[in-house]
Amino acid sequence: MKLEVQLLASIAVAAFGVGSSLAQTPLTEKNVSMKMAQMIIDGAIADCTKAGFAVTVVVVDNAGIVRASLRGDGTNPHTMEFARKKAYTARTRNQTSLEFKAVTDVPANAYLLQIPDVVAVGGGVPIKAGGITIGAVGVSGAPGGDKDEVCAIAGIARVADYLK
Repeated sequence: MKLEVQLLASIAVAAFGVGSSLAQTPLTEKNVSMKMAQMIIDGAIADCTKAGFAVTVVVVDNAGIVRASLRGDGTNPHTMEFARKKAYTARTRNQTSLEFKAVTDVPANAYLLQIPDVVAVGGGVPIKAGGITIGAVGVSGAPGGDKDEVCAIAGIARVADYLK
């Protein structure tokens, strides 16, 4: 019995030692850089402008915090906050905000709309690097969330080579 207790104590000490040494290691996380955010914004605005839409674009980082934003000429005042919420939704849900809308259209999932700052409308798209969501882009101002989403995707396409 005494041997078993000593063995268990030794295992516990060893496990604690491994766990505590790992806790001291800094995290290494992928994130959206300033230059990447600028390129995404430029691409989204260029695509929407070509289609005749004045839009606002917001890029959030892996923590859902605004990394960069640009309110397009001729856009309504609400588009800045709406684009941010679309981007935040895409980041926090790891899916497009249009996909989130489809999820919340199911009555049993309506409770998901209680999450602060999420919106169930198209225009938010996650930015993924190797399958890991590192941020998101939100677009607001085109006549319909589906059109906003097309522009967001075009913005991300500008940095696709860096996301591999």
